[in-house]
Amino acid sequence: MWILPLVGYLGSIVGFCFLTLAIASGLYYLSELVEEHTVFAKKFLTKLIYFIIGLQLVLCIVDGFPVWYTLMGIASHVVYLGNMRRFPFVKLTDPLFMASCVLVLVNHYFWFRHFADLQQRSYSYMQSMYDQPDIPSFTEIASYFGLCVWLVPFALFVSLSASDNTLPTIGTEPQSHGGNGKNKRQGMVKVIVDYVLSAIGEVTRLAGWKRPEDRF
Repeated sequence: MWILPLVGYLGSIVGFCFLTLAIASGLYYLSELVEEHTVFAKKFLTKLIYFIIGLQLVLCIVDGFPVWYTLMGIASHVVYLGNMRRFPFVKLTDPLFMASCVLVLVNHYFWFRHFADLQQRSYSYMQSMYDQPDIPSFTEIASYFGLCVWLVPFALFVSLSASDNTLPTIGTEPQSHGGNGKNKRQGMVKVIVDYVLSAIGEVTRLAGWKRPEDRF
C-alpha cells in the first residue's frame, strides 16, 4: 500500500490543525469568561489552590507519596497563590510570575522521574511475567499530573490579564486609553492569539496575498 499511508499522514495533520484551533478557541472563550467574572474567578482559583495543597498532603500521608516532592509541590502552589495578590493583572517581569513558570517545569520533571523510577523498580522486583506490579496506572498518573501539577498553572495562565501594550500588534498604531489613564484589561490568551493572527496577516500581506475586501 502506497496511497493509504499518505492519506493517514494527511488526516493526522488535518486533525492536529483542527485540534489546535479547537483548543485556541476554547482558551479564548475562557479568557473572555474570566474577564466578565473576575471576582468569582479569583475566589475559585484561591479555593482550588488550597484544595490541591490539601490533596497533596492526603496523598503523602495515606498513599505514601515522597515527602520532599510533596513539600516542593506545596511550596509551588504557595508561589502560585502569591500571583493572586494583583489578580487578574500580571507583569511578565514579576519575580513571582517568573518563579511560577520555572516551578511548573521543575514539578513536572521531578514527578515524572518519580513515577518512572517507581515503575522501573516495580518491574525489577517481579519474579515472573504473571506477577502484577504494584504501580499506579496510566490513568492515575495522568490524573495526578492534570490536577496536582498542571491545573492551577494552566488556570492562572488563562485567567491572568495583561495591558494592551504587553505585546505589540504588527502593522497597527498604539491605541490611546482615553482620559482615565488606565490600561484596558485584556486576557493574556487573547493578547497572544491576537498577536499571532496579526503576525500571520502581516506575513501574508508581505507575501502579496490580500484579503478579498482589500482588493477593492
